[in-house]
Amino acid sequence: MKVTVLGLGKMGSAIGRRLDQSGFELTAWNRTRSKADALGVGTAAATPAEAVRGADVVLSSLTDATAVRDVYLGPDGARDGASGQLFVEMSTAGPDILPELASALRARGSGLMDAPVVGTVTAVEAGNLLVLASGPEADVERAMPVLQTLGEVHRVGDLGSGAALKLVANSMLGMVTVAGAELLAAAERTGLDPEVAFSTLARYAPGLAGRRDGYLHGHHSPAMFALRDLLKDLDLGLGLFHRSGATTPLTALVRELVADSARTAAALDISAITSRYATESRPAEVGSR
Repeated sequence: MKVTVLGLGKMGSAIGRRLDQSGFELTAWNRTRSKADALGVGTAAATPAEAVRGADVVLSSLTDATAVRDVYLGPDGARDGASGQLFVEMSTAGPDILPELASALRARGSGLMDAPVVGTVTAVEAGNLLVLASGPEADVERAMPVLQTLGEVHRVGDLGSGAALKLVANSMLGMVTVAGAELLAAAERTGLDPEVAFSTLARYAPGLAGRRDGYLHGHHSPAMFALRDLLKDLDLGLGLFHRSGATTPLTALVRELVADSARTAAALDISAITSRYATESRPAEVGSR
């Protein structure tokens, strides 16, 4: 099966390597051509249109809705090379962009589904991402050989359901991130051993464990997931929730706390939220080891 990956950030690159190792014939495109060349697997294409020609399945992992629209619908965009391929949109860009893409691709005989993922680069490498697949059932089945290579596939509904659920999931991530930092600082203030306190908190929120160095030792770089990206996702989520009539005051508060920290640490890992709770006994460090 011929697979194209559009967008070679941390996740896109990891996905490309995983698919290449699993025997798929890979083509890759990135706005900065050197990233596609440096990936060292498959064939690097000059434009999205060139990249998707001849592919069976096209995966896109891009920064935001603006980037998605440009890569698909801009000059030499993926739409221009579409001719029956199945496109799988995996970016955390929200569901609003998807009907526009679906209409443009349908006119070229191509289908669209969305399948954002929950997990880190490490999860990609191990093949145990959670894949939130949504769209026409026939399209999900068509993409299944590719998606199952990346992890556990959950079909979550019609087109856009996966994109919406990813915003719910990342809003939860924001809450857990802030709560872990706040309660760890509170535990230290009461005289508790921070190592013991962190291990106990991680029993309730296992995802914290992967950021132990950040929470306990102030090592927030290189970022697994940057504060600026979490802020973008919280903004997308709040927009979706408010339009739906949902009441989300806790998510709104988390967004403000993340925004405050992102003013000075936008490129650092989300564990850098601990800096706002730093104690005199354990000042936060924000640099690399």
